[in-house]
Amino acid sequence: MKKIGLTLGKYAPFHKGHALVVDTMLKEMDAGILVIYHTGVTPIPLCVRSAWIRKLYPKLTVIEAWDGPEGYSNERSHEIKEEEYIKKLLGKTRISAFYSGEFYGEHMSRALHCEDRRIDEARKIVPVSGTVIREDPFKYREFIDGIVYRDLIIKVVFVGAMSTGKSTLTEALAKRYHTVFASEYGRDYWTDHQVNRRIGFKDFDIIATRHIEQEEKAVQKANRYLFVDTNAITTYMYALDYHGRAPKLLTRLALENASRYDLFFLCEDDIPYDDTWDRSGSGKREVFHRQTVADLLARKIPYIPLRGSLEERMEQVDRALKNFVPYSNYFGNR
Repeated sequence: MKKIGLTLGKYAPFHKGHALVVDTMLKEMDAGILVIYHTGVTPIPLCVRSAWIRKLYPKLTVIEAWDGPEGYSNERSHEIKEEEYIKKLLGKTRISAFYSGEFYGEHMSRALHCEDRRIDEARKIVPVSGTVIREDPFKYREFIDGIVYRDLIIKVVFVGAMSTGKSTLTEALAKRYHTVFASEYGRDYWTDHQVNRRIGFKDFDIIATRHIEQEEKAVQKANRYLFVDTNAITTYMYALDYHGRAPKLLTRLALENASRYDLFFLCEDDIPYDDTWDRSGSGKREVFHRQTVADLLARKIPYIPLRGSLEERMEQVDRALKNFVPYSNYFGNR
């Protein structure tokens, strides 16, 4: 008979303690089932949390329990509710062993008439829990896979025309929040590859992909926030400015950027223009600013405008971050 293991939890977030349970189950069983509950202890949606596990364990059967019982309790009324829910969810599937690192392994295995396989219940192998990780993911970074960690970081991007203070603001905020930032890769690339102040059509695909690669490296080192200087949408607009069209890859990446970041900030053109050799003049900045606003509106991307001095802009960002809850559909200042 095929041996099937079962484990369950909130996985908010999924960490190495959970991985130890799943790895053990898959090693000992012919197949494994993981039930993941909807929960109010984290703003990260169930579908996002289940996606982590599917990416990490493609052979594991992951069942999303949207209407499952909330929380854990050793009160018999709660145990009965959970047992009945899991039995209904499994249908005729017979479970050989119930895997967990918690007290509820006893009543669940008894209800399913299977082995109670308790893994590292004392937390000696992996000394961490989801509760402490939620309080400070950066502190417990070593216990979280990169796939999971990137979704625990609030990704903040700054867009706008040339010479609107994006780079200065990005670096200053990273310093204030004791985290890292992703710089504007396109600016460095342009400096190294421009010929008569121009770059080729295909160069824009290179800029967009390498900028994203740079972001992905930075997010793994970030502490709660990652501040990003421009994105593929800005690169797309420069491609239109240079060539009147944009490469297909860049166009797709710019489209995906709408959901890549948690918050968009637009740096207004109300600060003095810094007329350096690599820029095209204050008149060009005004036009590019209008184009940026129009592009954000066309893409239906909510954004927060930033005005004033560096410190005033930082205070505006501070207020927005203070009120922001990931996946809340909220942006702006209260």
